[in-house]
Amino acid sequence: MSEHGLNTVNFAGRAAASSQFKALYTEGMSLVEETASYLDGPGRAASKVLPRVASVLYAAESMRLTTRLMQMASWLLLQRAVNNGEMSRDQVLAEKNKVRLDGFNVDKNAPGWLDLPEGFRDLVERSLRLQNRVALLDREIYRPGDAPVPSNENGVRAQLNLLHTAFGA
Repeated sequence: MSEHGLNTVNFAGRAAASSQFKALYTEGMSLVEETASYLDGPGRAASKVLPRVASVLYAAESMRLTTRLMQMASWLLLQRAVNNGEMSRDQVLAEKNKVRLDGFNVDKNAPGWLDLPEGFRDLVERSLRLQNRVALLDREIYRPGDAPVPSNENGVRAQLNLLHTAFGA
């Protein structure tokens, strides 16, 4: 890296247009479809026999889950559009401001959480992991100033950690 940062490589920007992004996109859209099928089928049946506290939690968490997934799907579609040249970066930035990639965390210690169907809890947990990966990639691509490199970590290590977090273990 030069003194003025002109020789730096934006790994996140390249990763967003790579085969890893395509895999992330496919994973995200598949999770949306899987969740919709679950909520319309086995989840609907399972929710009818839950204890009252778990039933209320199921209703609230299913709304959070679908909202979280729709926000991630919106981000993935926007990123795909910019990757394919269908939208400019400025157009994506204007639309991206409507997308929320945080604030949908789950309290796994909430009363009734363990009474929720295992399949539902799995979908919630997978969506949270995907949300974290998408949010990290978003910060790196669109707001690099929000994700400073800790002073005790070199830039290469930070990029490797980013790639590890964004694209799986």
